[in-house]
Amino acid sequence: MAISYEDIVKVPKALLHDHLDGGLRPATIVELAAEVGHELPSTDPEALGRWFAEAANSGSLERYLETFAHTVAVMQTGPALRRVARECALDLAADGVVYAEVRFAPEQHLEQNLTLDEVVDAVVTGFREGSALAAEAGTPIRVGTLLTAMRHAARSQEIAELAVRHRDTGVVGFDIAGAEAGFPPTRHLDAFEYLQRENFHFTIHAGEAFGLPSIWQAIQWCGADRLGHGVRIVDDITPGNPPVLGRLAAYVRDKRIPLELCPSSNVQTGAAASIADHPIGLLRDLRFRVTVNTDNRLMSGTSMSREMALLVDAFGYGWKELQWFTINAMKSAFIPFDERLKIIDEVIKPAYAKLIG
Repeated sequence: MAISYEDIVKVPKALLHDHLDGGLRPATIVELAAEVGHELPSTDPEALGRWFAEAANSGSLERYLETFAHTVAVMQTGPALRRVARECALDLAADGVVYAEVRFAPEQHLEQNLTLDEVVDAVVTGFREGSALAAEAGTPIRVGTLLTAMRHAARSQEIAELAVRHRDTGVVGFDIAGAEAGFPPTRHLDAFEYLQRENFHFTIHAGEAFGLPSIWQAIQWCGADRLGHGVRIVDDITPGNPPVLGRLAAYVRDKRIPLELCPSSNVQTGAAASIADHPIGLLRDLRFRVTVNTDNRLMSGTSMSREMALLVDAFGYGWKELQWFTINAMKSAFIPFDERLKIIDEVIKPAYAKLIG
């Protein structure tokens, strides 16, 4: 039986890699920009949404980065951050996401003299409000926050300490992001060693724009729990029947290190030529711990349901495969084991069991 997009929206999904500043509603950007006097490419929400997608698809890194300049510019006050986080939770819940980890870089939201702690408090409060409203609407969601440090900056230790400070109020993990080439994760070794001493979870953007050395450093030097993207692990797999895994690829698979794959985003950034050519097909066949993610919903014009629908179309996946991706993500979440298990056993499996039969 063919699986429709509408059917996919209704099933529970888990999301591990989603950027808060990459998922704003166009109408919200227009309203917030008017409040602070920020100039946008368009003040018509529909036209602005198209501009974001076109700029992100242009193949120009400058235009792609400009999109974030506009979203970050309107996220500089407590009320704005709170609103954006609240709407993020509501939008994900409406798409059938029951668990999400949403990341953002606190250091990018200080232009109006907020402190780092005030930035985090505003976002966590927004997620809490959005989750409460979603539950009232009959679409419950659990949102965990990841704090991101920019790999070209020098605040990773500070952001790591900030994350640990807020670990009991909604922050579940840490991340580094930004240009991979020239900014290896080992530059931030102090932060990762600190997080390990604090028994805290972290993921690292690695293996997207840059290849195997970035992945190797993230895992073997820094101790990452998960790989943000990690798509270039295929460079260590020799095609054949069967394919032959190199030592790093074998290690990643053997250790069940989760890959936070973002199909549409990977196509936009050139990490894959198309969805059909995306390594997710091979990695899934080889039973890597593959998860499906959105990355930047606004820039990619996407959602979790759309990402799954694209995979259904490209690879012929059915409900079993979609359940497998969803349980992989839930197993890999940065919340306590018993909470992960409860969502898997009480929410995800029963819903898919009705469809799989």
